[in-house]
Amino acid sequence: MLKIGLTGSIAVGKSFVCEIFRKFGCHTLDADTTSRDLVKPGSIGLHLIISKFGNDVILPTGELDRKKLGSIVFGDETRRKLLNSIIHPLVIEEQDRWLNDMEKADPDGVAVIDAALMIESGGFRRFDKLIVVWCKPAIQLTRLMLRDNLNVNEAKKRIAAQMPQEEKKRFGDHLIDTSDGFDETQTQVVRVFKDLNLPNS
Repeated sequence: MLKIGLTGSIAVGKSFVCEIFRKFGCHTLDADTTSRDLVKPGSIGLHLIISKFGNDVILPTGELDRKKLGSIVFGDETRRKLLNSIIHPLVIEEQDRWLNDMEKADPDGVAVIDAALMIESGGFRRFDKLIVVWCKPAIQLTRLMLRDNLNVNEAKKRIAAQMPQEEKKRFGDHLIDTSDGFDETQTQVVRVFKDLNLPNS
Protein backbone atom coordinates (compact mmCIF):
# COMPACT_ATOMS: atom_id res chain seq x y z
CA MET A 1 0.00 0.00 0.00
CA LEU A 2 1.16 3.52 -0.84
CA LYS A 3 0.93 5.68 2.28
CA ILE A 4 0.47 9.41 1.65
CA GLY A 5 0.65 12.20 4.20
CA LEU A 6 -1.33 15.32 3.31
CA THR A 7 -0.67 18.46 5.30
CA GLY A 8 -0.76 22.24 5.22
CA SER A 9 -1.57 25.15 7.47
CA ILE A 10 -4.98 26.14 8.80
CA ALA A 11 -7.69 27.09 6.25
CA VAL A 12 -5.71 26.33 3.09
CA GLY A 13 -8.12 23.73 1.65
CA LYS A 14 -6.76 20.39 2.87
CA SER A 15 -10.21 18.87 3.35
CA PHE A 16 -11.24 19.71 -0.22
CA VAL A 17 -8.04 18.15 -1.59
CA CYS A 18 -8.52 15.06 0.58
CA GLU A 19 -12.09 14.69 -0.69
CA ILE A 20 -10.86 14.67 -4.30
CA PHE A 21 -8.40 11.90 -3.48
CA ARG A 22 -11.27 9.96 -1.88
CA LYS A 23 -13.30 10.28 -5.09
CA PHE A 24 -10.34 8.83 -6.99
CA GLY A 25 -10.59 5.70 -4.87
CA CYS A 26 -8.02 6.48 -2.20
CA HIS A 27 -8.70 5.53 1.40
CA THR A 28 -8.73 8.78 3.39
CA LEU A 29 -8.58 9.72 7.07
CA ASP A 30 -8.97 13.21 8.49
CA ALA A 31 -6.90 13.87 11.63
CA ASP A 32 -9.43 16.44 12.86
CA THR A 33 -12.13 13.76 12.89
CA THR A 34 -9.76 11.37 14.64
CA SER A 35 -8.82 13.93 17.30
CA ARG A 36 -12.50 14.70 17.96
CA ASP A 37 -13.23 11.01 18.47
CA LEU A 38 -10.29 10.73 20.87
CA VAL A 39 -11.67 13.43 23.20
CA LYS A 40 -15.27 12.27 23.43
CA PRO A 41 -16.82 12.10 26.92
CA GLY A 42 -15.34 9.17 28.82
CA SER A 43 -12.24 8.95 26.61
CA ILE A 44 -8.69 8.84 27.93
CA GLY A 45 -7.94 11.87 25.75
CA LEU A 46 -10.56 13.98 27.48
CA HIS A 47 -9.46 12.72 30.89
CA LEU A 48 -5.87 13.79 30.16
CA ILE A 49 -6.99 17.23 28.95
CA ILE A 50 -9.05 17.79 32.10
CA SER A 51 -6.09 16.74 34.25
CA LYS A 52 -3.93 19.46 32.65
CA PHE A 53 -6.43 22.22 31.80
CA GLY A 54 -9.16 21.75 34.40
CA ASN A 55 -12.93 21.49 34.12
CA ASP A 56 -13.24 25.01 32.68
CA VAL A 57 -12.73 23.54 29.20
CA ILE A 58 -15.71 21.19 29.57
CA LEU A 59 -19.22 22.09 28.42
CA PRO A 60 -22.28 21.35 30.61
CA THR A 61 -22.95 18.41 28.26
CA GLY A 62 -19.66 16.83 29.35
CA GLU A 63 -18.09 17.46 25.94
CA LEU A 64 -14.86 19.34 25.31
CA ASP A 65 -15.34 23.07 24.80
CA ARG A 66 -13.10 23.28 21.74
CA LYS A 67 -13.60 27.01 21.35
CA LYS A 68 -12.57 27.70 24.95
CA LEU A 69 -9.58 25.39 24.71
CA GLY A 70 -8.58 26.99 21.42
CA SER A 71 -8.66 30.47 22.94
CA ILE A 72 -6.28 29.24 25.64
CA VAL A 73 -3.73 27.41 23.53
CA PHE A 74 -3.54 29.74 20.54
CA GLY A 75 -2.44 32.54 22.84
CA ASP A 76 0.06 30.55 24.86
CA GLU A 77 2.80 28.50 23.18
CA THR A 78 3.58 26.53 26.35
CA ARG A 79 -0.05 25.50 26.77
CA ARG A 80 -0.32 24.68 23.09
CA LYS A 81 2.70 22.39 23.28
CA LEU A 82 1.19 20.75 26.35
CA LEU A 83 -2.05 20.05 24.49
CA ASN A 84 -0.16 18.69 21.48
CA SER A 85 1.88 16.40 23.76
CA ILE A 86 -1.43 14.87 24.89
CA ILE A 87 -3.19 14.64 21.53
CA HIS A 88 -0.45 13.83 19.02
CA PRO A 89 0.57 10.42 20.42
CA LEU A 90 -3.09 9.34 20.60
CA VAL A 91 -3.77 10.53 17.04
CA ILE A 92 -0.67 8.85 15.63
CA GLU A 93 -1.53 5.57 17.38
CA GLU A 94 -5.04 5.66 15.91
CA GLN A 95 -3.71 6.56 12.45
CA ASP A 96 -1.26 3.65 12.53
CA ARG A 97 -4.07 1.28 13.50
CA TRP A 98 -6.13 2.59 10.57
CA LEU A 99 -3.20 2.27 8.13
CA ASN A 100 -2.65 -1.34 9.19
CA ASP A 101 -6.34 -2.11 8.66
CA MET A 102 -6.32 -0.48 5.22
CA GLU A 103 -3.18 -2.32 4.17
CA LYS A 104 -4.71 -5.67 5.12
CA ALA A 105 -7.93 -4.86 3.29
CA ASP A 106 -6.33 -3.34 0.16
CA PRO A 107 -2.58 -4.06 -0.13
CA ASP A 108 -2.33 -2.39 -3.55
CA GLY A 109 -4.38 0.67 -2.59
CA VAL A 110 -3.49 4.24 -1.69
CA ALA A 111 -4.09 5.59 1.82
CA VAL A 112 -4.14 9.34 2.47
CA ILE A 113 -4.06 10.87 5.95
CA ASP A 114 -4.88 14.58 6.24
CA ALA A 115 -3.30 16.27 9.28
CA ALA A 116 -2.41 19.93 9.83
CA LEU A 117 0.46 19.31 12.26
CA MET A 118 2.00 16.30 10.55
CA ILE A 119 5.38 17.98 10.09
CA GLU A 120 5.46 19.58 13.55
CA SER A 121 4.67 16.28 15.26
CA GLY A 122 7.23 14.35 13.19
CA GLY A 123 4.46 12.04 11.99
CA PHE A 124 5.19 12.77 8.33
CA ARG A 125 8.19 10.44 8.41
CA ARG A 126 5.88 7.40 8.45
CA PHE A 127 4.65 8.08 4.92
CA ASP A 128 5.97 7.18 1.48
CA LYS A 129 5.16 10.63 0.10
CA LEU A 130 4.17 13.97 1.60
CA ILE A 131 1.79 16.40 -0.11
CA VAL A 132 1.74 19.97 1.17
CA VAL A 133 -1.38 22.04 0.45
CA TRP A 134 -0.94 25.81 0.54
CA CYS A 135 -2.41 29.10 -0.65
CA LYS A 136 -1.53 32.78 -0.74
CA PRO A 137 -1.42 34.28 2.79
CA ALA A 138 -4.13 36.90 2.15
CA ILE A 139 -6.48 34.18 0.88
CA GLN A 140 -5.70 31.98 3.88
CA LEU A 141 -6.49 34.84 6.26
CA THR A 142 -9.82 35.59 4.57
CA ARG A 143 -10.85 31.94 4.49
CA LEU A 144 -10.04 31.47 8.17
CA MET A 145 -11.97 34.58 9.23
CA LEU A 146 -15.03 33.47 7.26
CA ARG A 147 -14.84 29.81 8.26
CA ASP A 148 -14.39 30.30 12.00
CA ASN A 149 -16.08 33.71 12.35
CA LEU A 150 -12.88 35.31 13.66
CA ASN A 151 -11.71 38.91 13.54
CA VAL A 152 -8.45 39.68 11.76
CA ASN A 153 -6.33 39.67 14.92
CA GLU A 154 -7.72 36.33 16.12
CA ALA A 155 -7.15 34.80 12.69
CA LYS A 156 -3.58 36.12 12.46
CA LYS A 157 -2.83 34.71 15.91
CA ARG A 158 -3.98 31.23 14.86
CA ILE A 159 -1.97 31.35 11.65
CA ALA A 160 1.13 32.56 13.52
CA ALA A 161 0.83 29.64 15.95
CA GLN A 162 1.65 27.19 13.15
CA MET A 163 4.78 26.55 11.12
CA PRO A 164 5.00 29.11 8.27
CA GLN A 165 3.69 27.88 4.93
CA GLU A 166 6.98 28.48 3.15
CA GLU A 167 8.76 26.25 5.65
CA LYS A 168 6.15 23.49 5.29
CA LYS A 169 6.50 23.56 1.51
CA ARG A 170 10.16 22.58 1.79
CA PHE A 171 9.13 19.20 3.22
CA GLY A 172 6.71 18.33 0.42
CA ASP A 173 7.28 15.77 -2.32
CA HIS A 174 4.30 17.40 -4.05
CA LEU A 175 2.76 20.86 -3.61
CA ILE A 176 -0.87 21.83 -4.29
CA ASP A 177 -1.76 25.53 -4.46
CA THR A 178 -5.46 26.17 -3.76
CA SER A 179 -5.30 29.96 -4.27
CA ASP A 180 -7.16 29.96 -7.58
CA GLY A 181 -10.25 28.03 -6.54
CA PHE A 182 -11.82 24.61 -6.87
CA ASP A 183 -11.28 23.85 -10.56
CA GLU A 184 -7.58 24.74 -10.63
CA THR A 185 -7.04 22.85 -7.38
CA GLN A 186 -8.70 19.75 -8.81
CA THR A 187 -6.47 19.96 -11.89
CA GLN A 188 -3.40 19.92 -9.65
CA VAL A 189 -4.74 17.00 -7.60
CA VAL A 190 -5.30 15.00 -10.79
CA ARG A 191 -1.69 15.68 -11.80
CA VAL A 192 -0.34 14.62 -8.41
CA PHE A 193 -2.54 11.52 -8.35
CA LYS A 194 -1.16 10.41 -11.72
CA ASP A 195 2.39 11.00 -10.50
CA LEU A 196 1.76 8.95 -7.37
CA ASN A 197 0.48 6.01 -9.40
CA LEU A 198 3.33 5.87 -11.90
CA PRO A 199 5.27 2.58 -11.83
CA ASN A 200 8.19 2.78 -9.40
CA SER A 201 6.99 6.18 -8.14
